Amino acid sequence: MEFPKHPFRTHGGAPVPHHKNTWDTPTATMPPPEKVILPMQQHIGAPCIPTVKKGDHVYVGTVVGDNEAYMSVPVHSSVSGTVTDITTVMLTGGQMTQAVVVESDGAMEKDPGIHPPAPITTKEELANAARAAGLVGLGGAGFPAHVKLNVPEGKQIDTLLVNVAECEPYVTSDHREALENGHNVLEGVYKVKEILGVQRVIIAVEDNKPDVIQKLTEIADDPKRDPRDEVRVLALKSRYPQGAEKVLVQACTGRKVPEGKLPADVGCLVMNIGSISFLASYMRTGMPLTLKRVTIDGSAIAHPQNVIVPVGTPIKDVVAFCGGYKSEPKKLIMGGPMMGVAITSDELPILKQNNAILAFDEREATLRQPTACIRCGRCVAACPMNLMPTKLEQATERKDVEGLKALNVMACMECGCCAFSCPAGRRLVQAIRLGKSYVRKAGSGGKK
Repeated sequence: MEFPKHPFRTHGGAPVPHHKNTWDTPTATMPPPEKVILPMQQHIGAPCIPTVKKGDHVYVGTVVGDNEAYMSVPVHSSVSGTVTDITTVMLTGGQMTQAVVVESDGAMEKDPGIHPPAPITTKEELANAARAAGLVGLGGAGFPAHVKLNVPEGKQIDTLLVNVAECEPYVTSDHREALENGHNVLEGVYKVKEILGVQRVIIAVEDNKPDVIQKLTEIADDPKRDPRDEVRVLALKSRYPQGAEKVLVQACTGRKVPEGKLPADVGCLVMNIGSISFLASYMRTGMPLTLKRVTIDGSAIAHPQNVIVPVGTPIKDVVAFCGGYKSEPKKLIMGGPMMGVAITSDELPILKQNNAILAFDEREATLRQPTACIRCGRCVAACPMNLMPTKLEQATERKDVEGLKALNVMACMECGCCAFSCPAGRRLVQAIRLGKSYVRKAGSGGKK
């Protein structure tokens, strides 16, 4: 298959500031915290059910929650120690879920039942391995990886896209993964390519990361591993939201994913660099997903850096490891500033899909007051999905469900380009998110 010499043109987007303050700082590894809080809902789909009880001893990698539902993945303990509580916690979206609390013994003993898996050679074995490992999309969405890898019958995947765009400001966890574990990334790439029979692998990197482009290109250009030159790096234009799945597919292949469809419907599989690197590690060691690299940054953080932490570590402990707060944080965000979610407390734990925790002081956290729409059309020009954000905002204010449907509100990816581009400071993406909730509620018969 042909490789594009340049990325294809995509619609919209915004020239957000980069603020990649931690790109050149080696990742630090945090010691085990005193306790971890492991929510049973760390993925899109059915929540897990605790498989342990208070007083049980667990090891690193012990399954503490699972569910037989297809759209679910197990949760593993990230420390060794004692289960001290089965409690309920509120997640960032406001939903309540059960959580297993483990008091660490500091030993970090690996579960004796963990062994490297048997050689994985089939698509079914690869999907099963991803589920057993507890793998979800590590770029933020939390989509169960085994569902994505289990390509339906009749759909042929010819292109694997490795997402290293990392277009959100501040976030550099994928950047450090590429620089520090590049060989592991490519090991995962070649293995997945072989098992799925993919004919072309495009490693997509924004051009504001020249060191990553150079590093991965050097490793990818291996005539022994890739004699037919089917794995290449493609430099993308640095423009948010280049890393969004549908935008990435179009930028790398020129194919458009139809509304309501997935990349697999146009022959593509998209995987985050962290996910594909982890798969390589799992196939080598059998250790499930218990650690996460997270960018800790923002104007209120004393020593911004990337940190590898046990999943479930309270955010306050990670911040303390980074020197604590140098000023009072007025806003905490889980994720990047564009698509991340503001949180009310640093008592919340780090989840599998978290890639950043940002803390901003009062100056940077204060938003300008919105004024009347001046009908400039910048939000329409910025929308990657070709929507009309101002009309969606108006329909939301009227609670006009049929109008929201007619304006295709559910196609919004909530990237925030409209709000970022608005000179009047309108809270457009927030209004659209509310409008989507009206449509969902109406679709469920008005039930909450």
